[in-house]
Amino acid sequence: MTNRFLALVSGILLLAACETAPGDGSGADGSGAGGYGSGSTAPGTQGDLEKNVGDRVFYGYNSSVLTAEGQATLQRQATWLNEHSSVSVVIEGHCDERGTRAYNLALGERRAAAAKNFLTSLGVNASRVTTVSYGKERPAAVGSDESSWAQNRRAVTVISY
Repeated sequence: MTNRFLALVSGILLLAACETAPGDGSGADGSGAGGYGSGSTAPGTQGDLEKNVGDRVFYGYNSSVLTAEGQATLQRQATWLNEHSSVSVVIEGHCDERGTRAYNLALGERRAAAAKNFLTSLGVNASRVTTVSYGKERPAAVGSDESSWAQNRRAVTVISY
């Protein structure tokens, strides 16, 4: 019995030793640290966009106006898209749960269009960028509070294949 227990504990410790530690410089926390190299995401992929550039911008309540932070993210996206000229993207417009379905679909479209227009103003060819609105149908966070709503008021840039 003791040998089985020791074998089990040894196995658990062995598996735990294989886990990647937080802050190992790989950028797995979404910080973008680590760049390209061993264990990093391949250039020009969705993972690269998410990890090293940022794939989403957030909006205020009932608004499609880009914030300064959103503009900074889109500037990084434009640079990235210009470096990866074979990549096309879809910008998804999303809303929080408040409002009617029809209203949120229209607001989501305005949010996606605002992001697209900003990217094209920075030199990204408009033919490489399409938009779609999901309104309130695909929440990033489930909940009926300001924290959840803030995460759901967004435009997300997704590589189209």
